[in-house]
Amino acid sequence: MAPAEQPARRKAQKKAAWVMRSAAQQLAQLLGRPPESVSAIKPTEDGWEADVEVLELERIPETTSVMASYRVTLDKEGDLVAYERKRRYTRGQIDRRP
Repeated sequence: MAPAEQPARRKAQKKAAWVMRSAAQQLAQLLGRPPESVSAIKPTEDGWEADVEVLELERIPETTSVMASYRVTLDKEGDLVAYERKRRYTRGQIDRRP
C-alpha cells in the first residue's frame, strides 16, 4: 500500500468505528435495550447504514433467547434518522445459505 493511502485508510476505519458506536448507542436509547453487536456497516450517499443485533427476550437456556436485527440509517453527521427491525431469531439459530 502506498504511504499516501495509509492515512486515508486509517481515517476511514476510525470513521466506521465511530459510526458503529453511534448507531448502537442511539438505537439503545430508543429501544431501552443495549445492543449485542453491530453485524454490518456500510457508507451510503446520504450517510451510513448499520445492522445492529439486540437481545429482545432473554430465556434459559441462552440459545433460546430471542434476538432481533435492526437496520439503522444515519446521516453524514452520524445522527440516527431511521431504524427498522429486519428479523427476529433465536440466539442459537444459524442462517443457512444456498
